Amino acid sequence: MATNENLPPNVIKQLAKELKNLDESPPEGIKVSVNDDDFSTIFADIEGPSGTPYENGVFRMKLLLSHDFPQSPPKGYFLTKIFHPNIATNGEICVNTLKKDWNPTLGLRHVLIVVRCLLIEPFPESALNEQAGKMLLENYDEYARHARLYTGIHAKPKPKAKSGAISESTTALNVDPSSTNNALGGKKLPPGPAPLTASSKGTAANSNDQNIPVVTGPSAPLKKEAGTAKALADKKKIDARKKSLKRL
Repeated sequence: MATNENLPPNVIKQLAKELKNLDESPPEGIKVSVNDDDFSTIFADIEGPSGTPYENGVFRMKLLLSHDFPQSPPKGYFLTKIFHPNIATNGEICVNTLKKDWNPTLGLRHVLIVVRCLLIEPFPESALNEQAGKMLLENYDEYARHARLYTGIHAKPKPKAKSGAISESTTALNVDPSSTNNALGGKKLPPGPAPLTASSKGTAANSNDQNIPVVTGPSAPLKKEAGTAKALADKKKIDARKKSLKRL
């Protein structure tokens, strides 16, 4: 397996800069991914351009960089099966930018954009897939039908992961009754038993259990006893004063 050690330091530096730029500002319909330990293999997911037989498909491709890149052009391959005149059955891509028109000053962004444009405008004259090239020249509708069939079977976009299940907030432990009723679909919870106090004596008869004793606060009998003792003490004082008056 090739690693970054196979590439000159100046090339690695340039590639790192390009890849960062592609990540921050990707070309339309193209998403690039790369292994930081191996810049010699660049992967890209290309969205099928609208208005073409590849619409609604996502095609994965890779660019293989040689040890003397950028003096030599990268080799391009489609990993997703596709019916296209300029893409061989083994995925190899035939485009002039990666061959006779290659220039060391061309960057990865330019290469990826050219490959996506190839899905919009094929070149049947330089076909790697002869069946697709011949069909495109002689019967476009039949060619488009085949291309759409391949797209529907092999280039289906991966479904997006669903968000996690809704978690219950800890604040639900302190919600008011109205919010609890809403959470239960509008059903009201049965009221809990009210605390029994001296004031509840009159309503105790309405309780479901008639044998529940009614608690009357302990302060009532104590106050009554205290009042009686005071009255007796006052009476004794009055009687004592009466006796003193009689003696005078």
